[in-house]
Amino acid sequence: MQLDSHIEAIQGDLAAAAGLGDEAVAQAAQRLIEALGTTLHLRLLDLLGEATLEISGQLVSGRVEVRLAGREPELVVVLEETQDAVQMAPGEEYSGRITLRLPESLKIAIEAAAAEDGVSTNAWLVRTLARTAAPRTHKRGRNRLQGYAQG
Repeated sequence: MQLDSHIEAIQGDLAAAAGLGDEAVAQAAQRLIEALGTTLHLRLLDLLGEATLEISGQLVSGRVEVRLAGREPELVVVLEETQDAVQMAPGEEYSGRITLRLPESLKIAIEAAAAEDGVSTNAWLVRTLARTAAPRTHKRGRNRLQGYAQG
């Protein structure tokens, strides 16, 4: 993703607005426009970082990272490996029970999700609960940005 074209467009808009004033305004605006290049680049990177955090928070598994190669950012989706099969200890079987009361609308949504995945409602619930209860390999915080920079 190239930020330079966006930065140049913003600088062009500022120059056009400054063109409405006299020569002193135009000169002052030109100095500001030149000084803003680096700041605009950093602010756009901040915006991309915030967007990746927001999108990552909406993903069931995986995350979005901003990766830098020099000054150019790249958005990358990193999918986490999920275990579809529940890990059970040797000799353990499906014998634990929980009675759960839930709204009818949620029950219908769960049954639909299970049908969409082609598994029973019980299997879908066990798999979903196992994924949720499993220890995470990384902590996902609202203020934490993950990725790497390559120079």
